[in-house]
Amino acid sequence: MTGLLVVTAVPAEADAVRAGLTDHTVTVTPIGVGPAVAGAATARLLALAEAAGSPYRAVVSAGVAGGFTGRAEVGDTVLGTVSIAADLGAESPDGFLPIDELGMPPALLGAGSRVPADPGLLAALRAALPTATTGPVLTLSTVTGTAASTDELRRRHPEAVAEAMEGYGVAVAAAQAGVPFAELRTISNPIGPRDRDAWRLREALTALTAAAPALR
Repeated sequence: MTGLLVVTAVPAEADAVRAGLTDHTVTVTPIGVGPAVAGAATARLLALAEAAGSPYRAVVSAGVAGGFTGRAEVGDTVLGTVSIAADLGAESPDGFLPIDELGMPPALLGAGSRVPADPGLLAALRAALPTATTGPVLTLSTVTGTAASTDELRRRHPEAVAEAMEGYGVAVAAAQAGVPFAELRTISNPIGPRDRDAWRLREALTALTAAAPALR
């Protein structure tokens, strides 16, 4: 069995993680933006490692994210207790219906809309990052950019601390492979009306480097 696999969306996130690693058996790979490519690429990496006789012991989805104001602020580090596909489902006159509530048989439902972090892996990360905020992290294919959509996400997911674009896809790939999963994010911007001037990518990447020693 090989070490930990850490997947990020873009090379800048991967570079930030590598800059802070203390365990150089950890593999860090950028795999692309969005849940579909994240799930497909992670599944491929896990399958190749297993076929080679050196399966990864765990996988972490890492990178920057938007934070819900009052729960996770710019520069904070977040550990996901569960990764939620927040836009996987159907619209209805009564509001959004998650995929879990659409009556699909379990064989078709797969992982549902929520994949919890592995308890042991999450506990190890929390011990190494005691000041990190913990809570659900939402995965969306479209970044939230209005007050109305932010309010709706808060209503539907009152405990969520952040949103990103890959965690759920990585989580499903890990679950299908039977590999422990966790999600680690650092906050680059508040979730709300789109304002690129409010983004602090450099601060978030610096925080990602500072959190990287926990990945071992």
